[in-house]
Amino acid sequence: MLRRLTVKNYAIIRELDMGFGEGFTVITGETGAGKSILLGALGLALGERADTSVLLSQDEKCIVEADFDIRGYDLENLFEESDVDYEADAILRREITPAGKSRAFINDTPVTLNVMKELGTRLIDIHSQHQTLLLGNSMFQLRVIDAYASAATLSGEYRNAWGFYLRAKRAYDDAAGDAERERADYDYYSHQLEELQAARLTEGELEALEQEQERLTNAGEIKEALMTVTTALSGDGPSAHSLLRTVRNSLAKISGWLPEAAVLEKRIDTQLIDLNDISYEAEKLNGNTADDPGRLEQVTARLDTIWSLLQKHRCRDLGELLARQEQIAEKVSSTAGVDERITGLKKSADEAYAAVAELAGRLSAARREAVGPFTREITAMLKKLGMPHARFETDLLPSDMPGPSGLEKAEFMFSANRQVAPEELSRCASGGELSRVMLCLKSVLASSSGLPAIIFDEIDAGVSGEVASMVGDILEEMGRSMQVINITHLPQVASRGTLHYHVYKEESDHSTITRVRLLNSEERIREIARLLSGSTVTEAAVRNARELLGSN
Repeated sequence: MLRRLTVKNYAIIRELDMGFGEGFTVITGETGAGKSILLGALGLALGERADTSVLLSQDEKCIVEADFDIRGYDLENLFEESDVDYEADAILRREITPAGKSRAFINDTPVTLNVMKELGTRLIDIHSQHQTLLLGNSMFQLRVIDAYASAATLSGEYRNAWGFYLRAKRAYDDAAGDAERERADYDYYSHQLEELQAARLTEGELEALEQEQERLTNAGEIKEALMTVTTALSGDGPSAHSLLRTVRNSLAKISGWLPEAAVLEKRIDTQLIDLNDISYEAEKLNGNTADDPGRLEQVTARLDTIWSLLQKHRCRDLGELLARQEQIAEKVSSTAGVDERITGLKKSADEAYAAVAELAGRLSAARREAVGPFTREITAMLKKLGMPHARFETDLLPSDMPGPSGLEKAEFMFSANRQVAPEELSRCASGGELSRVMLCLKSVLASSSGLPAIIFDEIDAGVSGEVASMVGDILEEMGRSMQVINITHLPQVASRGTLHYHVYKEESDHSTITRVRLLNSEERIREIARLLSGSTVTEAAVRNARELLGSN
């Protein structure tokens, strides 16, 4: 249950500290005093979004703390999943800085708003005045029925299975829609890969072929040049070789008389050896150089193939083209199993749908079994609330296919008069009637949901007199099994509370601040008397207030 709410610098609340106990607590105050602002502050601690507009002073941060006693509500797993230390006293704290930064903590551990919100939904239900709009919402109506049927867990399992099915179906639909494109891609890239593999490209091949093409194209000039070299070096006529032999012989004649000549002779011998080698290599190259038009045609065709592939794939060199070939091979491999992959996705979607259908059948059976008792219980409560001829019905409208909420939609039907056939609730009920229906639903849900606490923001709006007393009975009864907090303007309801808080404004020349005070016995009599008679409290109202409190 909620044990304490502490608020600093929120809206028109400078600072407040409220303690709560078990049972039924009431909060009263004049219109505009800030009662509903308390719910806004509590909403922050439960994970609702906010910005700097909530700050009373723009120079200070807003802090809201809600202290809950959570023993016995099986929340240990939720804390473990959120990586937060579990403690029997759970403190949810929210901070909004002047810069607009929001921080959330559970037991002083930073958490995301989603984690805080998940825990908040397990701790308390806040009923605001606009929630009566949900009475026309089929999803809300089904959640009410599921809770009454003790099928909330089953309903959660169905929603998870439905979400999984939608994801599986979307994956299959996307893959099937892309199948033709993927098959076309496979054919396209397969053709490219076959073309590249057939070319049998090798690293460095382009440079070698270009050099060979140059040699073959200029073979005649090469042979002529090599012939000139061999003739000049060692031909039959005057040649470098014959001239050097003459030089060597001349030096040999004088080497006995002139030692330096012997040294020169040896150097000439070395030159003769080099000339012989050069002449031999030139003659060999000449022999290996052939004017081969057939080979030139082959080399040119091979180069044309390579250059065509380079241009086709927009590659600058052969290394880049070979890398492109590897990329194409990977694409072919990735698209080769498109049909197999689609088959697998179809199987997953079918299995997910089968799970949805099975859960939908079980959920539908639980709902249909619960509808009769649920309708009778709500009708009986409405009659207690001053509508003796009220008729409340629940229509479950079947669907051919499972949807987000199962195999049916719900529709609450209502009539306050015996002569009028029930119509869709949100279209035919007045504001007061809608409030009473919502109170009945919340009362039924309170015993089914297992929530520690529930807060009502003027759930008793639009009723008075004996009906107001009946509303008080229901809220007081709810307070015996859970913590109930109700903001009210009705003295018949306010007199039923175990604790009674009064919200009021304190005005000065510079500001208006909301204050909250826990009333003692005498203060409570005066407050209920004010609710009975208005701003001028009469002695008759005081006596009536004493009677109301005494009778409870």
